[in-house]
Amino acid sequence: LDPDTTDLFYNGYCNSVLWQLFHYIALQQEGTLTETQTVQDQYEAYKRANEEFLKAVMSQYQEGDIVWVHDYHLMLLPALLKEEVPNMKVGWFLHTPFPSSEIFRTLPQRNDILTGVLRADLVGFHTYDYARHFVSSCCRILGLEGTLDGIENAHMGTLTRVAVFPIGIDPEKWINELDTPGVQAKVLEMRRQFSGRKVLLGVDRLDMVKGIPQKLLAFEKFLEENPDWRNHVLLVQIAIPSRKDVLEYQKLTSVVHEMVGRINGRFGSLTQNPIHFLDCSLDFHNLCALYAVTDVLVVSSLRDGMNLVSYEFVACQSKDFPGVLVLSEFAGAAQSLGAGAILSNPYNVNELSSAIAYALKMGDSERQQRHRQNFMHVKVHTAQAWGETFI
Repeated sequence: LDPDTTDLFYNGYCNSVLWQLFHYIALQQEGTLTETQTVQDQYEAYKRANEEFLKAVMSQYQEGDIVWVHDYHLMLLPALLKEEVPNMKVGWFLHTPFPSSEIFRTLPQRNDILTGVLRADLVGFHTYDYARHFVSSCCRILGLEGTLDGIENAHMGTLTRVAVFPIGIDPEKWINELDTPGVQAKVLEMRRQFSGRKVLLGVDRLDMVKGIPQKLLAFEKFLEENPDWRNHVLLVQIAIPSRKDVLEYQKLTSVVHEMVGRINGRFGSLTQNPIHFLDCSLDFHNLCALYAVTDVLVVSSLRDGMNLVSYEFVACQSKDFPGVLVLSEFAGAAQSLGAGAILSNPYNVNELSSAIAYALKMGDSERQQRHRQNFMHVKVHTAQAWGETFI
C-alpha cells in the first residue's frame, strides 16, 4: 500500500472510525464539509486497501483453498473474494467487540460494511453478545432475517452462518517457560524485591478503553479506606505506549502520569511507593516471572474484545498458591473466565475497590477453587483449538 492510502486506511478509517465505534466511542460530529470529505476519503482508501488484499489473495489462491479473513480492517474483502470466485470458501473473524445495533447504525457506510461481511460463509465472534449484536444489526439495517444458524438472505438465496469462537492462548508455552532456570531465578529475585508486600498487577496498552485511570482511582480508594495495607501492597502497572502521535493518547498519558504521582505522593514514603509504573513492555521471560509472583491481576477494561492477559496470568499461577483475577465485566474474557474471576464494573470505582480488597483478603481454599475453574478453561480452549474449530 502506498503511504497515503496506508495513512487514510489504517490511521483513518480503521482506527479513527471503526475501532472507536466498535469500542462504543461515538463518532465525532463533523463541523465542516472539509471534515465530511476527509471521512469519505478515508473510506475510499479503505475500499482501495481491501481491493489490494484481494489481489494479494488471488495471487496465492488455488481451487479448494479456504480463505480466512481477519478483523475490522477487511470487512469488504469477503464480498470481493466471492465476486471473484463464487464457490470460494471464505470465513471472517472479528477480534474486537461488535457494538449494539444502536451504536453501529450511526456508521455512514453501515450497509456496505455489513454486506461485505455477509458474503462470507462463516462469520465468527469471541462472545455470544457480539454475535447477537451483529445479527441484530443485519436485521435492523438490511432488513434480513436472523435464524438460529445465522443470517438468511432470501433475495440472494444465501445463508451466512454466525457462530461464537472464543480465542485462547498457547498455555504450554507459558507453563514450560516457568520451569526454565532463567525464569525461576527471576521469580526468586522478584520475590525478594517485593518481600512483605502483596503484588497487584496491571498489563495494558496505554489506551482509552483499557480503564487504567479507573484502576488507579480504585487503588487509591482502597489505600484510603485500608490504612493497615498501605505498607503491605504494591501496584505494578505495565502501560505499553500506544499511538503516541495522537493528541487524545498524549492527553491520556499525561492524566495517568499525574494520577500516579499524586497517589505516590499521598501514600508513599522515602523508602517505598505504592505504585510502580512502567511506560514500556516487558520481554517474555520477565513477564512470565512477574505473572508468577502476582497476588492479584486487575483487568479494568472499559471495552475489550477478549483480553488474553488474563489467560496468560492464569497459565502462570501455581496450583497451591494461585493469584486472583479481578476482571472487568466489559472484557470478552468475562464470559469465559467469569466463573473463577471476581467480576467488576470499572465505571464503579467503589465496586472495583471492593473487588481489590476482597481479592487481597481471599483465603487459600477459595483462591485454589477459583483458579482450578479458570485453569481448566485456559488449558482446553487454546489458540490451536480456536483455529481448528473455526476451520
